[in-house]
Amino acid sequence: MELELEGEIIFNIDVMLAKRKMSLTELADKVGITVANMSILKTGKAKAIKVSTLTKLCQVLECQPGDILEYRGPQS
Repeated sequence: MELELEGEIIFNIDVMLAKRKMSLTELADKVGITVANMSILKTGKAKAIKVSTLTKLCQVLECQPGDILEYRGPQS
């Protein structure tokens, strides 16, 4: 039995970029992914993220995964 997907995961990369005074381009370079892919993550259009990419994001931004990811349940 497959569970129906409800809610969404929000990427708060823009918040962390502001806190670290870093550009999206600089973050993409340091993480090792393209600016286009970083933009997809930032805008929440990504369908998946590699654990290694999340690890690099946390390393570069000096944060925990929970600082970047947020779960929002379905709207009632």
